[in-house]
Amino acid sequence: MAHELEKTYDPSSMEDRIYERWEKNGYFRAEADESKTPFTIVMPPPNITGQLHMGHALDNTLQDILTRYKRMQGFNALWLPGTDHASIATEAKVVEKLKEEGTSKEELGREAFLERVWDWKREYGSRITKQLRKLGSSADWSRERFTMDDGCNKAVREVFVRLYDEGLIYRGERIINWCPACLTSISDAEVEYEEQAGHFWHLRYPLKDGTGYIEMATTRPETMLGDTAVAVNPADERYGDFVGKTVILPIVHREIPVIADDYVDMEFGTGVVKITPAHDPNDFEVGLRHDLPVINVLTEDAKITDDYPEFAGMDRYEARNAIVEALRKEGALVEIEDYSHNVGTCYRCHTTVEPRVSKQWFVAMESWAAPAIKAVKRGDMKFVPEHFDKTYYHWLENIRDWCISRQLWWGHRIPAFYCDNCGEMVVTKDDEAICPKCGRKMRQDPDTLDTWFSSALWPFSTLGWPEKTKDLEYFYPTTVLVTGYDIIFFWVIRMVFSGLKHMGQVPFSTTLIHGLVRDSLGRKMSKSLGNGIDPLEIIDKYGADALRLTLVTGNAPGNDMRFYYERVEASRNFANKVWNASRYILMKLSDEELERPADEALHTADKWIISDVNSLAKEVTENMDKYELGIAVQKVYDFVWDEFCDWYIEMVKPRLYGENMEESRRAAMFCLTAGLRRSR
Repeated sequence: MAHELEKTYDPSSMEDRIYERWEKNGYFRAEADESKTPFTIVMPPPNITGQLHMGHALDNTLQDILTRYKRMQGFNALWLPGTDHASIATEAKVVEKLKEEGTSKEELGREAFLERVWDWKREYGSRITKQLRKLGSSADWSRERFTMDDGCNKAVREVFVRLYDEGLIYRGERIINWCPACLTSISDAEVEYEEQAGHFWHLRYPLKDGTGYIEMATTRPETMLGDTAVAVNPADERYGDFVGKTVILPIVHREIPVIADDYVDMEFGTGVVKITPAHDPNDFEVGLRHDLPVINVLTEDAKITDDYPEFAGMDRYEARNAIVEALRKEGALVEIEDYSHNVGTCYRCHTTVEPRVSKQWFVAMESWAAPAIKAVKRGDMKFVPEHFDKTYYHWLENIRDWCISRQLWWGHRIPAFYCDNCGEMVVTKDDEAICPKCGRKMRQDPDTLDTWFSSALWPFSTLGWPEKTKDLEYFYPTTVLVTGYDIIFFWVIRMVFSGLKHMGQVPFSTTLIHGLVRDSLGRKMSKSLGNGIDPLEIIDKYGADALRLTLVTGNAPGNDMRFYYERVEASRNFANKVWNASRYILMKLSDEELERPADEALHTADKWIISDVNSLAKEVTENMDKYELGIAVQKVYDFVWDEFCDWYIEMVKPRLYGENMEESRRAAMFCLTAGLRRSR
């Protein structure tokens, strides 16, 4: 009895129904089974604030292809999904919502605010995972995790306490990156640099003894209020007589010393720099070496403090103009020179960050770098493409201590407690603490941990660590991480050194790096440009298969790709081609079992298509094993369209209708169904 499909392929009527059946029947489930070889991918957890975008669509399409491929090969394939609490982004969303309601998190108080964030998570947290289902992602949703669920929270506390006990986590006053908009510290990895047009303001500070001036240039005249020294290079003969003298800080009229330090570049500018320890990381280090005072002149939201009444309350840029004018009036401004330079901005809100001295929690990173570098150099983990190991090495070789505390309420709260009575501090995995000295109840640190602190544990915390679970033993280390090149230093490096530290093994053996999906003009998709493309709209119009095929066609590891609607239409046409070929074959197919015919029953065309399909399977397997997914899909595309549909089907049609040709018809039907199965 012949089978008949609908005349026209309509993905909207099929994809949801098919996916629901897949999930209901547990086709994506994976359980520890020692008789099978595991293949494991942990999904990079999208934010609970997230809407599916093209980056997610590409990332998850690649993971899905690899997972399905390994299932077909007989591996016990686990693709473990989950979402990230995204401290800064989620808190900002809820704060904005409260603002619209005429209230604030401070008015609500911490507990009530956190309940509102959990409400947000319950309402929006599953949105992106539903969208990933629309994309066809074959993840094991029964194992879905959240970076703040009980298991992950337990792992975070365990790691924090262990590292603190080993002296690898400490609390100290250091200069950090501060976002005046998000009102929190951010790590070095969360600072994005962009070139901005600016100026060099050339200033001169008079010597106290009245013998002249010393001249220097700055890109930030507003911070001069906090200058505590002027520095020259000790080898610079031009200023040998100045070292040890005192200058008068203009406007403020504070006396500050002229010091000698190797940090100063004799060849740059005048060879003189002003030292502002509170507002520049290099100046901070100079200040430590020379025991200079640290004077903070900016508030948390980057306004001048009340210590300078003439400028108090001014925004940093407003204050800049006012201070430059005051310097001009005092005769301290020499000239203004145009100058372009790289400026650090917050990766979330793109506000220019402020270096700020603050008491924060840090991870001492020096001992982590060497094992992580060694793991890649000895081949325990490889990058695809290989050249991304240079980015990895560069970051580790220049690593600085990681500021992990955030001035936020949403997130993993730092498990440190303070006694307001006697000043004792305790770090513990418990929810509460009693002072071991005076017996009073202790107050927990108000800060939360950097989101990446918990994400760094993702490959093993999701499998049950710190418990020694069967899943952890079987599925760890995972096999492949699929991610973009833009978060190698955010996430990949931190997972590697965390896996080595806590599990004794790298968390994955391969890191497959993909590029960005750009618009047709090669621009990065962004709200400001208005060039973002919603994958869900593409799916609604063309189908998930058309989108997935578009994203993988021509894709090469590590390279950016441009998105063209013409390619989506071509992908939809290919899906139609496969549908029509399948419909035609099924209409001709009876319920009888099609066994491989004897060689003498095969026509030349049959032998040709069988040979080609076997060569295709061999070549595509080789490409897939080398993560050449774009090459693999192009070979399948060319075979299906050109050889199978346009040639072989047309060549065998007469044999499907001719009289007294039963053996020939059966041979043709066998080859048709075999070709269709192998090429789908």
